[in-house]
Amino acid sequence: MYLNKVFLIGNLTRDPELKALPTGSKVASISMATNRVWKDQSGARQEATEYHNVVAFGRQAENLAQYAKKGSSLFVEGRIQTRSWDGQDGKKNYRTEIIIDNFQFGPKAGGFGDGQSPAPRPSMSNVSDAEAPQKGAPADLDTIEYPDEEINLEDIPF
Repeated sequence: MYLNKVFLIGNLTRDPELKALPTGSKVASISMATNRVWKDQSGARQEATEYHNVVAFGRQAENLAQYAKKGSSLFVEGRIQTRSWDGQDGKKNYRTEIIIDNFQFGPKAGGFGDGQSPAPRPSMSNVSDAEAPQKGAPADLDTIEYPDEEINLEDIPF
C-alpha cells in the first residue's frame, strides 16, 4: 500500500487566484509559507521557510477566494501532485502542487493580542451555500459555564 498525504499549517503569501475551467468548474491557486525552527550543533537558533503551491477545486476554491487573503492562517490536508508541460522555449517545465482534499481556516492575524481567544472558524470543505458564514455576520458561540467553587484535587477519583 502506498500513501500520498500532506498536512500543512501555514500562512498565505498572496491573495488566492480564482479562475474558471472550460467546464465551468472553479479552481483557486494559493501560495503558503511554512517554517521550521531548530538549534544547530553550536546551539544557535536556525529557521528555514518553505513555500508551497496549493490548488483547490469547486466549492472549496470559491470559499478560499471569498474568505482567505494574504497573511491568513490555513490548515490544509491534501496530496502532492507534479504536472509537466512543454514551454514556449521547448523545455519541459514541472510544477509540484498540493491538491486540497480538506482545509480549515486558522485564527485571524492579531486575534490573540486583545486577550480574547479566537472564535472557532468553520471548515469550508463541505459547507453548502446556505451554511456558509456571511461577511459581517456575528458568529454563534457556545459558552461554557464553569463553577465558581474551588476544585479539590483529592476529590478527583483517579
